[in-house]
Amino acid sequence: MASPRSRFDSIMFTTKRPPVVMVRGRGSWLEDEDGKKYLDFIQGWAVNGLGHAPAPIVEAVVAQAACLIQCSPSFYSRPLLDLAALLVDHSAFDRVFFTNCGAEANEGAIKLARKWGQKYRGGAYEIVTMNNSFHGRTLATMSASGRPGWDRLFEPKVPGFPKASLNDLSSVERCIGERTVAVMVEPVQGEGGVNLASQDFIAGLRDLTRRLGLLLIFDEVQTGIGRTGKLFAYEHFGVEPDVMTLGKGIGGGAPLGALLAREEVCCFEPGEQGGTFNGGALVTAVGAAVFRVVSDPAFLARVRAAGDHLQSRLRELSATHGEGEVRGRGLLAALVLAAERAHDIVARAFDAGLLVNAPRANVLRFMPALNVTHDEIDTFIDRLDAVLRA
Repeated sequence: MASPRSRFDSIMFTTKRPPVVMVRGRGSWLEDEDGKKYLDFIQGWAVNGLGHAPAPIVEAVVAQAACLIQCSPSFYSRPLLDLAALLVDHSAFDRVFFTNCGAEANEGAIKLARKWGQKYRGGAYEIVTMNNSFHGRTLATMSASGRPGWDRLFEPKVPGFPKASLNDLSSVERCIGERTVAVMVEPVQGEGGVNLASQDFIAGLRDLTRRLGLLLIFDEVQTGIGRTGKLFAYEHFGVEPDVMTLGKGIGGGAPLGALLAREEVCCFEPGEQGGTFNGGALVTAVGAAVFRVVSDPAFLARVRAAGDHLQSRLRELSATHGEGEVRGRGLLAALVLAAERAHDIVARAFDAGLLVNAPRANVLRFMPALNVTHDEIDTFIDRLDAVLRA
């Protein structure tokens, strides 16, 4: 006799999930159907910049859904134009293509760079990327990623992505040849364990790519939209890339990403790039609502203050328990553990009502809402301290 099916059996198994069902969220807190509350420092993998169910998003959804949810991408809508103007006016870029997620934005950046290489660099197509990088889960973005073990998945993948090492400019130079069209980098490698690019490395990349006539692409899917305490992470370095990708935080929980580029790089012809849901009225209305909040200088100052407080408390915690370094920028932070027990700590923290992520076996990653309070940070660290003591 067959065993009875669980309510979870209809979901294809692609990740380990605890057997609980989340039913509501508010700010930094999630609640499951049994009424248990969790202090959420994952926030959809740095997606919910304004926390769960924030008023600006709720109001934007209600208002926009009442008049226009989606029309063909062959037409303009007001939210589409509004969000595009906000992004261009607040950045170094001239044009925007909206996508459904960060991986799709990075896929678009790869296509744009290769098209640009066809037109202006004799068919050059290779894009130098970094070891331990993460650019998405499409075949092309997986090929671009330097995540350990992915080189053996879903073969054959897309060629043309030689790998260099973050903060090693000479390794980038060794990867560049006649077929090179661009260098693609994350200002902070989030999935790699919150590895920060150095000032010298980014400045060197900008000088190198300009000297050789190559494109510099910043993947800001995780770092963009205020996560690092600046609107965009490239602002920390005093350089301007040629192409930038956004995702996660730009939609505040709605499926939205963006590909931004300087005018002289925009070389798509009609029909070469698109998608049924790209730039839909509902999601761009949400994106505009998020952007108006996050782009406020006072809001960004609070993000920086909260990030400093989080990292200070993490250093105290590390010293108490003999763990390793704390690294991060703004509200993207990591604690390196003295042993490979991050996944066990994540499970124990969950039982204690804390949501935290382990991108590596010895690294805990913290991505709270950008409007997280100092009291919520203190509550999280105090509870995590109890978990580590236990």
